[in-house]
Amino acid sequence: MLSITVCIGSACHIKGAYNIINQLQQIIEEKQLDEKVSIKPALCLGHCSNAVSVKIDGEEVVSLSADNVRDFFETVVIKRL
Repeated sequence: MLSITVCIGSACHIKGAYNIINQLQQIIEEKQLDEKVSIKPALCLGHCSNAVSVKIDGEEVVSLSADNVRDFFETVVIKRL
């Protein structure tokens, strides 16, 4: 199962971490990937200046905004499944 970790620390929270989590959950449901992709919160990923920070399978950290969640999912997440 692919794991997406979303930072919910202060900087990320202010920049919309929960909105990003909701968007990711919606995309996962739309694509019926509930058994292949999980979303986990983290208090801080250490990249506060690039908030909202997201890790994929504990590896690379990327910065997401509400505007690029779907593109991120299509170009990064789908390729790893």
